[in-house]
Parts: sequence; structure tokens; C-alpha cells
Amino acid sequence: MSDERAERIAEFIEPLRVEPGSRVRLDRDFDPRFKAGLKKRDGAELLRVGVSLLAEYQDRLAAQDTYGVLMCLQAIDAGGKDGTIRHVMSGVNPQGVRVSSFKVPSAEELDHDYLWRYARRLPARGEIAIFNRSHYEEVLVVRVHPDNLVRQHLPEDACGPDVWDRRYREINRWEHYLTDNGFKVVKIFLNLSEEEQRARFLKRIDRPEKNWKFSAADVRERRRWDDYQHAFSAMLSATSTKWAPWYVVPADRKWFARICAAAVLAHTLMDIDPQYPDVGEEARKALLVTRRELEREAPAGAPADPYADSASRRRGKKKHGKKKHGKKKHGKNERGKNERG
Repeated sequence: MSDERAERIAEFIEPLRVEPGSRVRLDRDFDPRFKAGLKKRDGAELLRVGVSLLAEYQDRLAAQDTYGVLMCLQAIDAGGKDGTIRHVMSGVNPQGVRVSSFKVPSAEELDHDYLWRYARRLPARGEIAIFNRSHYEEVLVVRVHPDNLVRQHLPEDACGPDVWDRRYREINRWEHYLTDNGFKVVKIFLNLSEEEQRARFLKRIDRPEKNWKFSAADVRERRRWDDYQHAFSAMLSATSTKWAPWYVVPADRKWFARICAAAVLAHTLMDIDPQYPDVGEEARKALLVTRRELEREAPAGAPADPYADSASRRRGKKKHGKKKHGKKKHGKNERGKNERG
């Protein structure tokens, strides 16, 4: 990853990374309003650059067909997951991206192990899969509401006091298994403040076009704010690993959160550095034969190879433009000499 852009991105996202093995306390360690000294007016251009990078590297990822990428997005209600996905992935080929949202598990899903429904939505090689909420719900919502464990039909000895530590270990091993097999795991936690959540809930009530997004259940969950903060902190502490670290993205400013999310995903793709496949000498010879056949089919008056002809004319214009500019500059110098003489 020698690209200078990659180095700048890595430096930008480093303060967001949860150091593996560290003990996290959200209210102490991460500021939801942090913006790295940037101003909103610069945000649109930075996001455009990030989206452009994602489009470039996603195309290479699909062409190489060796690695896949899983991006997990977690946040408290109104944290901005949907908007982040919509803006960050706006420039990529939708054929290479799959978004899965995980709601309350179905009866069929509850009849399997707790990772089953997530494993079914993993990316294929060459794809990016986005989990809007993820397998981490199993140590967040289920932890805050432990009655959900009963609904999972677990054996009695699987519901002991060590259930959360055990699940952390199982999730870490599962993600290690995925990365060993060429599937990179990107984990982003959108860190929203309690006051900003309140403001966003009110906005959903005040604006008719946002009413559909409001749920009274979200307000009931808000009453468990401290419980969720504890569960988030424990999750980040236990599951930020060398092979799949967490990034805590300040989410009070949506424009900054989107820049950060794009940077984290771009960093992962640039670290993979996928390359377009080399077709090989024999395949190249076959391409040249096919090219000659297609050139012979050109209608009268049409260029044999429209693409090559267009590229050649563009190069000619650039070269001609430079010469013109040079002559003009030279004439001006000559005129100066004559006047001085």
C-alpha cells in the first residue's frame, strides 16, 4: 500500500481505531462531535474523493475475484446507518454490493445457531456485503434484553453468566476464520450522543416526510441508554482484534461520519490492493485475432477501431495544444527582444 493516498487515509482514520486489547469506555474515550478540524464546506469534496476511490477499487476487487469484504455497521437508534450506506456507496457498481438489514429474528432463524442468519448473507469473492446491524446484535440487544436468550431455545448450560464472554470469543474466531479465507471484515460503530439522538427523534416527529421513520419502540429503548453504552463499550473492548478492528466514528455530524466511513472502507480496499487479472500471452494473441476480425467489419467511412481512433485524436489535440502554447510564448519573447533592441 505505497500509494500516498493510502498513507493519508490511514493517518486520518487512526484516531478512530480501537486498539486491540484496550479497555473502552465510550463517554471517556470517544467524542461524538469530533471532526478532526474539518469544516462542513470541505466535506462534500472529501466525500466525493472517497466515493471515487471506492468505485476504482471495487471494480478491481470484482475483476480479481479473490477477496470479499464484509462491512458491519452498528449504532444506537437514529445513528445514521441508512444515510451512511446511501452516501458512501453512491458511486459503486450496485451489482458488486449487497446490503442486509437484520431485524427481529424469524422462527426459522431462532431454530439455528445465533450466527446462522448472518453467515447466509456473507459476501462472495469480489463482492462487498454490508450488514446494517450485524451479528453484534447478539451481544448488544440480546444483552440489554436477556429474555431474548430464552427465545433462542438454548440449552440451559449455554445461558450461564459467561455467555457474553463466550460469544465474544466465538465471534472473534468466526471473523478470524473469514479473514483467513480472504474475506476482510470492516467494523464501524457510529457513535451518537444522547442529545443528538433526542434532536433526531424530534425531527422525525416534526417533519411529515420523516414520520415513517419514527417508532415509539425507539424511545422506549432510549430509556436504556446507559445499558446500551455499557454493552457497546464491552463489545468494543472484547472484539476489536488485529484481523478485524473496530473503528468508532463520531456520528453527531452526519457529513463527517460519512467521510470517516468512506475512508475506513477505502483503507481496507487499498490494503487488499486488488489487481486486474493478466490475461496471459495466449489469450492476448487470441484477442488480437478477434480485433482484426472486428476491424474488417467496419462500415465504409467508419474507423476500423473507433475507440483507438478517438484516443489518438485526443492525444493529438493535447500535443497540438502544447505546441500552440509554446509558439505563443516564444513570439512574445521575440517581440520583447525587438522592442528592447
